[in-house]
Amino acid sequence: MSWNNRGIGPTSRSAVSRKLTFLLCIGCFCAGMLFSGRMWTVPEVDNSSRLAGNTDEQKLGSAGCDTTNDVKNESKDVLGEMSRSRNAIETLDQTISNLEMELAAARAAHESVLNGSPISENVKIPTTSGKRKYLMVMGINTAFSSRKRRDSVRATWMPQGEKRKKLEEEKGIIIRFVIGHSATSGGILDRAIEAEDKRHGDFLRLEHVEGYLELSAKTKTYFATALALWDADFYVKVDDDVHVNIATLGATLAWHSTKSRVYIGCMKSGPVLAQRGVRYHEPEYWKFGEEGNKYFRHATGQLYAISNELAHYISINQNVLHKYANEDVSLGSWFIGLDVEQIDDRRLCCGTSDCGWKAQAGNMCIASFDWSCSGICRSSERIKDVHQRCGEGENVLWTADF
Repeated sequence: MSWNNRGIGPTSRSAVSRKLTFLLCIGCFCAGMLFSGRMWTVPEVDNSSRLAGNTDEQKLGSAGCDTTNDVKNESKDVLGEMSRSRNAIETLDQTISNLEMELAAARAAHESVLNGSPISENVKIPTTSGKRKYLMVMGINTAFSSRKRRDSVRATWMPQGEKRKKLEEEKGIIIRFVIGHSATSGGILDRAIEAEDKRHGDFLRLEHVEGYLELSAKTKTYFATALALWDADFYVKVDDDVHVNIATLGATLAWHSTKSRVYIGCMKSGPVLAQRGVRYHEPEYWKFGEEGNKYFRHATGQLYAISNELAHYISINQNVLHKYANEDVSLGSWFIGLDVEQIDDRRLCCGTSDCGWKAQAGNMCIASFDWSCSGICRSSERIKDVHQRCGEGENVLWTADF
C-alpha cells in the first residue's frame, strides 16, 4: 500500500509542521519571560526625577524669558565687588604707608644710635608704641659761632629749666637748638657744644656736618630726627636771630591741626640769582627758566612749619630729595607736585619796626625780624628790646589753651 492511500500526503505533513513551529515559538517565549522575571512588571515613574526635570525646565524657561533681570543683577554684583575691592586696596595702601612711616622713623633713630650721633644725654629716644602726642616741635637752627645769640634767646622768649619742662608736659611744646657736628668730630667746637648742653639741656644734635652750604641737608636731617624722637602735629624751624611769640604760634598751629598736609609760612617768590659771588646765588639757576625768572612760591626761611604727614614724607624720601643752594627753596621744591595746602600767614614775618604797634592794636605777631638782615640785626644786642615791645607776655603762654 502506498502512503498516498493512507491519507498522509504532502498537505498533511505541512499542517503538522506549522503547528509544531507555533507551539515551539510559544514555549520559547514563555521560557524567556520566566527566566527574565519581567513578564508583567511595569516600570515605576520617578516623581523626583520628574520634579527635577520640571524645575530645570522652569529655570530654563525663566532664564529664557527674564534674561534682562539676571544681567542687571550680575552687573550690580560685579560693581559691588569692584567697589569693595577698591576700598580694600585703599585701606591696604594706607596701612602700608603708615607702616613705612613708622619704619622710617624707627630706622632714623636706630641709625643715629649706631652711628654714634651725639644726641643730648637728656633726650631719650622713645619707643614707637605709646608715644605721647605733642602740639609742635620747634627747632632753632644755630651754629657753633652763635653762642651769644642762643643766650639772648634763652634770656627772652625761650623758657628755661623747669619752665621748659612744664611747657613740654602741659602745653605739648618741645623747643631745642638744632646743631650737627664739626668736620673734625669730637674737636673743640663739639666739646664746647657738649659743655653748653650739659648746662642747659636744650640741644638736639644731628648726624650732620655743619656748613653754610649744607643747610638744605641739615633741614632734611632735622625733620627726620625730630620725627623719630617726638610725635607732634607740627614741626617748626626757626633761625636763632628771630623773635617768636610761642603762645600765638601754638594757637595758630592748633587752628590748622585737623588738616593733614599743611605748609605754613610767609610765602614769597623771589628772583633766581644767577650771578656768582652774590648772596643767595643759585648755581642751578638754569633749571628755573630764562634769566630774570622767579622761584616758585615757598615759605621764607626765618620761620616755617610743616604738618606731621609732610615730615614723614621728608623722612621717608630724604635720600632722593634734591637740595638747592637755599634751604627755604629746597623745602618748597620738595612739596611741588604734592597735594599740600600752603598757608600764607604774614604774622610770621613782622618787621621789628612795626611789631610793637601791631601788638598794641591786638594784632600780635608770631615772628619778628629785619628783612635787611634776614633776621634781627645785631640780634644778641637788640632782641631784648624787641621782646619788650613785641612780646605777648609770659602769662599768655601759661594760660593759653591749645
